[in-house]
Amino acid sequence: SAAPDLTLEEELICSICHELFKDPVVLSCSHSFCKVCLKNWDFPPINRALRSLAPRNLALRNLVQKYEEQREQNPPLCKLHSERLRIFCLDHEEPVCLVCRDSRTHTDHKFSPLEEAAEDLREKFTLALQVLTETKQQFEDTAAHITAQARHTEAQIRDTFDKLHQFLLEEEDTRMKALREEEEQKTRRMKDKMAAVSRDMETLSKTIAETEEQLIAIDISFLLHYKSTLEMVQRCPLVEDPKMEHRALINQVKHLGNLSFHIWRAMKTVVRFYPIVLDPNRAYPGLILSEDLSSVKLEAKQWLPQNPERPTYRSVAGSKMFRSGTHSWDVEVGNNKDWDVGVSGHVQRGDKQEHGCFSVCFLDYKYTACSLADTDTAHLPPRRGRPRLAPEAGLTVPALGVPAGGSVMWSIQAFIKREMTVMEMGWLARELMEDTWPRVGAAERRGRGGEGSGLFPW
Repeated sequence: SAAPDLTLEEELICSICHELFKDPVVLSCSHSFCKVCLKNWDFPPINRALRSLAPRNLALRNLVQKYEEQREQNPPLCKLHSERLRIFCLDHEEPVCLVCRDSRTHTDHKFSPLEEAAEDLREKFTLALQVLTETKQQFEDTAAHITAQARHTEAQIRDTFDKLHQFLLEEEDTRMKALREEEEQKTRRMKDKMAAVSRDMETLSKTIAETEEQLIAIDISFLLHYKSTLEMVQRCPLVEDPKMEHRALINQVKHLGNLSFHIWRAMKTVVRFYPIVLDPNRAYPGLILSEDLSSVKLEAKQWLPQNPERPTYRSVAGSKMFRSGTHSWDVEVGNNKDWDVGVSGHVQRGDKQEHGCFSVCFLDYKYTACSLADTDTAHLPPRRGRPRLAPEAGLTVPALGVPAGGSVMWSIQAFIKREMTVMEMGWLARELMEDTWPRVGAAERRGRGGEGSGLFPW
C-alpha cells in the first residue's frame, strides 16, 4: 500500500537527528541529510568517499529556512477559538487565549503571562529535577554503601575463618606432635627392652651350649672342668618372662578423649562471645564500631544512609530485645568522661510508636540514674557496671569494682508500664574518648528474650 501523505514539517525532518534540516546535503541516491549528521555518521569504509562528494542541497535549505520563519510568524492558536495563545491558566495549567479567559470554563481562575508562567514552571521543574537527582544520588550512594558493607563483611568473615583455620591448624600440629613424641618415646623403650632381652638370650644360649658339651665329655674331662662349668652356669642371669611395663601403649584417652570439647575450650582464648552486640545500621553516623561490634567510640561524623532505624542523636542500639525474664550484662566504660548506658522500650499504637528510656549516666564526674521518674546521684567512680533488667520490676545497676566496703546501686522502678512489653538495650555515647572503647560482656541471662534490636533515645 502507498505510504500516507506526510506533512510539510515531516518532509523537512532529517532522518538521522529527527530535527529540521540544518545545512542539508543530498546524496547520489537522492536522500538528504544534515551536513553535520552526515559528517559524524559512522560510514562503512566503502562509503567514506561520500562525505566529500555530497553536494549541498540549497533548495532544501532555503525551504527549511522559510518554514522556520513562517512558523515563528504563525504561533500555535487556540483549538477552540483559533485565537493566539496569550496567557497561562494557573488552575488548568495550560495556555489559553483571551476568549477562553472570559469564558465560563475559566471563571474565577488565575492567569499569568506566558513568559512568567514559563519561567515559574521551568523553576518548578528544575527543583523537581534537583530533588529527583538528589534522590537518585542517595539511592546510588546507598547501593554503593550496601556493596561496601557486603565486601567489608565478606572480608571480616574470611578473616575470622582464616584465624580459626590457623588456630585449628596450630592446634592440630600441637596434638599431632605430642602423639608422635609419645609414639617415639614408647617405641624406643620397647626396642631397648627387646635389645636387652636379646642380649640375655644370646648369653644364655652360649652357656647352655658349653654346658651341654661338658655333659657329653668323658668322665675325666667332665671332672676336670666341673667346677668352672658350675660357676659359669651360676653366673648366667636367668631370663624372666618378658612383662610389658605399665602405660607402655599409646594413651588414646589423652589424645582423643573429649577432643572436640578441649579444642573448643582452647578456642575460647581467641574467640569472645558477647550476648549483645551493637548494630551498625542503628548507630549514629559519628559513632565508629569495632570490627567485632562489641565496642564504640566517637569520631567525626561520616556519611551513612539515612535508613529509618538510624538515630539522629549520638546513640547506638543493641542487637537483642526482651519481653520477660531477668537479664544482666557487664558493660565496660573504661575512663570515658561522659557516657550513658541503659535500656529503652517502645510500644506500637497504630501508626504511632511511643518511646521511653532509663539509664545510668556519667556526666560532670557524677553518676546519675536517669528515667521518667526522679533521679538519684552517686559519686563513686565505677569502671564497670552490670545492668540488671527485670521488666516487671525495673532496672537495677550495681557498680562493679568499687572500693572495699563501698556500695553503689541505682534502681529505677517507675518507668516500665504494663503496656510496654518490649524492653530493649542500647548505648548512648555523648563524648567518648577516641582511645577508649566501652565494651559489653557476658554476665548472666535468665528468662526469655526475643530476637530484635533496640534504640536508646536521649
